[in-house]
Amino acid sequence: MNIILPEISVVISTYNSPKWLEKVLISYQYQDFKKFEIVIADDGSTNETKKLITKIGATVDFKITHVWHEDLGFRKTEILNKAILKCKADYLLFTDGDCLARKDFLETHMIHRKKGFFLSGGYLKLPMSTSESITFDDIKQQNCFNVNWLSTKGLPSSFKNNKITASKSKAKLLNRLTPTKATWNGHNASGWKKDILAVNGFDERMQYGGEDREMGERLFNLGIKAKQIRYSAICVHLDHKRGYVTPEMIEKNNKIRKNTKKDKITRTPFGIEKL
Repeated sequence: MNIILPEISVVISTYNSPKWLEKVLISYQYQDFKKFEIVIADDGSTNETKKLITKIGATVDFKITHVWHEDLGFRKTEILNKAILKCKADYLLFTDGDCLARKDFLETHMIHRKKGFFLSGGYLKLPMSTSESITFDDIKQQNCFNVNWLSTKGLPSSFKNNKITASKSKAKLLNRLTPTKATWNGHNASGWKKDILAVNGFDERMQYGGEDREMGERLFNLGIKAKQIRYSAICVHLDHKRGYVTPEMIEKNNKIRKNTKKDKITRTPFGIEKL
């Protein structure tokens, strides 16, 4: 039997949020592009998440690999590095377990991928009431990407809503005009596996706050460029609390990022391979 390798591996980070993760995984069942796998980077969730993944894995048309380690505090960068090594595709997309993917999400990343570049996407953040109102059928019908439907569920009017209303031509224009820099965003970014391995993945000293962007900064130092697709590759972000964030985490990460930029570091000694 011939084994067909996926053309893109989707790395989804999660931690004790099975309700949101279930909705996210269901959104991938309706993707237009089908040649993908999902690798879940689980930063120590309880057995409830494992049971969910087993249940969903038996019903969807794509392969799910669950990569887990013990809960010893915020170690997202470590579990992401472990997940990278499990990816079968040459091209990797990183997102979070609270980001629902529109049906053209993977197709958009595949169309725009280019040697020597990584892709920088964004998300549309939803209020909690809107997030909770989304059903599995709403995902199947793509209601949760329809601004008119979302507005009836509590989404306020905003220029940011262009992320889900822009036509392809308008999205292309907005991608070019946006003042937001193209950076590596953990909720919506993709790149070549060989480039990610070249910079040794994520710096495992990093905690919450810019931990994703730091790897992107090393990619820049390596000579990899970024392509902006924040108005083209669409995902919506389900709301949640962030009780794990501390000023100390942010300060520590800022120092590491500052050093990465100043010394033009390309390969961290605290990544996939411990140097």
